[in-house]
Amino acid sequence: MEYHRQLGVSRPQFESLLDGFEHREFRDLEYRHLPDYRSSLDRGTVLIEGDVVAGFPKIPRTLILAEGVPRYFDGELAVEEKLNGYNVRVASVADDRILAFTRSGIVCPFTTHKVKAMLDGLDAFFDDHPELQLCGEIYGPENPYTDHEYPDVDSLAFAAFDVRDRASGDPLPIAKRKDLCRQYDFPEVPFHGVFTPEEAVDALPDLLDELDAEGREGIVMKALDDTQYLKYTTSAANQDDLAHAFDLPFDYGQAFLFRRIIREGFQAIEWEEDEATRRERAHDLGESILLPMLDTIEDVQGGETVGEEHTVRAPSDVIDDLLAHLEGMGLHLRIDEDREADGERVVTFVKETRATNDKIDAYLDGQIVRE
Repeated sequence: MEYHRQLGVSRPQFESLLDGFEHREFRDLEYRHLPDYRSSLDRGTVLIEGDVVAGFPKIPRTLILAEGVPRYFDGELAVEEKLNGYNVRVASVADDRILAFTRSGIVCPFTTHKVKAMLDGLDAFFDDHPELQLCGEIYGPENPYTDHEYPDVDSLAFAAFDVRDRASGDPLPIAKRKDLCRQYDFPEVPFHGVFTPEEAVDALPDLLDELDAEGREGIVMKALDDTQYLKYTTSAANQDDLAHAFDLPFDYGQAFLFRRIIREGFQAIEWEEDEATRRERAHDLGESILLPMLDTIEDVQGGETVGEEHTVRAPSDVIDDLLAHLEGMGLHLRIDEDREADGERVVTFVKETRATNDKIDAYLDGQIVRE
């Protein structure tokens, strides 16, 4: 079948979209992926050896639960935890090769190895359902993309949050997804129940308080047919994002920072916080912004090169593939530790962030700032 038919667009539409696809290679496979959202196609859409892997849709956000939930949902909705990791889609393509694609549609050699190691039922799932893709979150301290720890995860974990048609991206209803995950023993994201919109408005503040106290990211609300989504993040997640961004203040855009500060403001209003609680939030917010930046400036002043630190664990050849993969994406890596443990190679590396290092150096040397 031709690509445009699998994608559900006309041939002229497809031809007009082709320039937006980027070419990549994974071992002996050449493929194209869509790094941004375009027209009717989602970011991460992949064209590979005659197969299509649909991208993942954007999930809208509400800043006021009491108004956003009943406005967006007209029937029952499921509430699941939003985990702080990285989004991955697993599919069987190109003559039954099981590959893992990151959010932008790039095949990750490390993730491909890890999902096969973590999910014993993966081969059977794709033998029975080659037309589907498994969507989930990979999270835990030993991953190459995000830096967030969970107390119950020593290395890495996988949690499914969707099962979709591989080519069209159409989701299966939540009940069907849960049946398949039970059948093939796939872990799922934590499930917090089914509510009417009115029930959700009453129940979610307490749930979010619990998640916030545990430093967890937030929730995703879904219609039971899995065709409508809405997300909401905790204050802990907002402030953690800000702390991470201001640890590298010249490598994150103003929009990234502004959105998270705005979320804090609307949450304080909806929660009807008293003056003391507002001041506590403001104090915490200020610390998450200023203290990481001060640490970074002092590190650069002391001659260090700053960046994002990650630790990964896998067989040696998989680590080699991952490092080559990241460098091929234009990242500058510094290896801080490379050792063997329990028959695997464990590497700690830093993704050096040139903008933050260069600008802090320049400003410390007296470069004038024109604003």
